[in-house]
Amino acid sequence: SPQAENLLCRLQENFQALTEKLTLRNILFGTWVIFNFLLEEMGERINDLEKRVADLMTEAGVENSNEELR
Repeated sequence: SPQAENLLCRLQENFQALTEKLTLRNILFGTWVIFNFLLEEMGERINDLEKRVADLMTEAGVENSNEELR
């Protein structure tokens, strides 16, 4: 019947919209996870670089502390 077809069509449209929302949410979540990982990785590299600079300054006989460098 036309009513059944109409209902089925609406169900398909709703399912398609839900699928698109879930796909978008998964993409955004995945992007957020990757972004956070990269920020953490970058922070670790910056900390490592600061330590290496401090070590080099100590080797060179420079007596500045980290607080004075900032």
